Amino acid sequence: MFAKAFRVKSNTAIKGSDRRKLRADVAAAFPALGTDQASELVPGKAELSIVKLYAHRGDAVTVYMSGGNPVLFELEKNLYPTVYTLWSYPDLLPAFTTWPLVLEKLVGGADLMLPGIVVPPAGLPQVQKGDLCAIVLVGNRAPVAIGVAAMSTPEMLTSGLKGRGFSVLHTYKDHLWRSGDKSSPPFIAPLVLDPSDVSEKKGSVQAGPTLQDDMRRLTLERKEEENGEDQQMCGEKTLPEASEDPGVRGLNPDPADSKTLQEQMDELLQQCFLHALKCQVKKTDLPLLTSVFLGSHVFSCCPEGRQLDIKKSSYKKLSKFLQQMQQEQIIQVKELSKGVESIVAVDWKHPRITSFVIPEPSPTSPTIQEGSREQPYHPPDIKPLYCVPASMSLLFQESGHKKGSILEGSEVRMIIINYAKKNDLVDADNKNLVHLDPILCDCILEKCEQHIVMKLPWDSLLTRCLEKLQPAYQVTFPGQEPIVKKGQICPIDITLAQRASNKKVTVVRNLEAYGLNPCTVAATLQQRCQASTTVTPAPGAKDSLQVQIQGNQVHHLGRLLLEEYQLPRKHIQGLEKAPKPGKKK
Repeated sequence: MFAKAFRVKSNTAIKGSDRRKLRADVAAAFPALGTDQASELVPGKAELSIVKLYAHRGDAVTVYMSGGNPVLFELEKNLYPTVYTLWSYPDLLPAFTTWPLVLEKLVGGADLMLPGIVVPPAGLPQVQKGDLCAIVLVGNRAPVAIGVAAMSTPEMLTSGLKGRGFSVLHTYKDHLWRSGDKSSPPFIAPLVLDPSDVSEKKGSVQAGPTLQDDMRRLTLERKEEENGEDQQMCGEKTLPEASEDPGVRGLNPDPADSKTLQEQMDELLQQCFLHALKCQVKKTDLPLLTSVFLGSHVFSCCPEGRQLDIKKSSYKKLSKFLQQMQQEQIIQVKELSKGVESIVAVDWKHPRITSFVIPEPSPTSPTIQEGSREQPYHPPDIKPLYCVPASMSLLFQESGHKKGSILEGSEVRMIIINYAKKNDLVDADNKNLVHLDPILCDCILEKCEQHIVMKLPWDSLLTRCLEKLQPAYQVTFPGQEPIVKKGQICPIDITLAQRASNKKVTVVRNLEAYGLNPCTVAATLQQRCQASTTVTPAPGAKDSLQVQIQGNQVHHLGRLLLEEYQLPRKHIQGLEKAPKPGKKK
């Protein structure tokens, strides 16, 4: 709404009666504030002014200014807080997390699409369609935008986090923010919520991995305030349908195994802990929030088919387990800020780390997700097609086709052959040559050729016709109706990028066009390469994600795409960037 400059109509000091009415309206609109906080937001004596303006689309907006900053704005008799206000009251609205790159799009006036949402361990906040929500960035609870939910939380999950999620009204860096002191968002640490409590709150429900499950496991999660309500993620069963003890389901205990479930969970926790320290955490990552260590490293090292639930271990809480590891002098944990613990040191030469053997990933066929079931991945059938442009419509109209008609190459050839024969254009002396009538001349010849070229061989004629048609393609996934699109299908794009400390990363884009879930691919590569992976919105691409793998992993990626997924090499670009034998990645 404020992506472009607005026009100010008036700017006046607020009257006493209007001040009291505004305070009452604020208390009614935001019950979470309470009377005292409402009085802080709308003080009794401090300077407060009313600015009436017109947004660039003509909307009449009333803005309330306090201390030189806009604190509230009113649109169609609805009150909304600004980012300046939300920085003082970050828990005023339910908050959804997104990526820093997405913020640039929001500032430009875009709405927030659901693929850009990061799903935290506790699940998404429960909202209804039309509810006002805050938007925060990964790792910081300070809101950077506000928007209205385009659908309820259950509808978001049912959609698979696809489509428009929020109509954005106001953002950090927009023109309303610029009317204040232009301060930057403060750092507000994510709320500390014991991960074992999150597991308990969610009922430890575990189902087939979905896009949300993968995003939760592969990205940095923020902590959400515990609200005492059970959260249900997409692809998970409802609590009545869940088993009585769902936390043990991921263990798959061998009946002959004499170990208790608690002992198995202790072993799994220690395995994931050592795996994360040996393969993922680097010295440059320290100090590392214990919550981030658990969400982004420990959980991602859990073997496929098993579920890590600290509540089912003898430690019960992450903090107790880390205390034990500290007593063994493997790590050092400190409380760098009140209530927030971080790992500040790791002894990578400790015998338990050096002797730890990385478990081999279980051999599984490549899969894609469909609801809560896993299906073997089969590559789509991709067929090139041709679209009739306006410049060639006369040539195809006799066969019943017009501008925009989509044809296969064999159909184009048959239409041209029939046209030549019907109009007696085949040379009587040489059947391999075709006379060019005015329509053919206009359709396939360059201007400089039209008075020079009178005949063409069949193969040249057909080749020129195909070149003049516009490209299109048909994609058919197993068991689905064919999808026809104009243009050329974008290949899977593999690139190498340089990151901080001169580190290389491998980036792969356009997986969705071939029916591949980027999060599933990232999880597979994480195990194959033993390297950290992240899934982020692809810059400049709408509703598309990219996978980033630490190091040059083009060789592993090529084997996965070509050998396991059986994708044609012509649809993959960047395979030549694989490291040469003997060359350091």
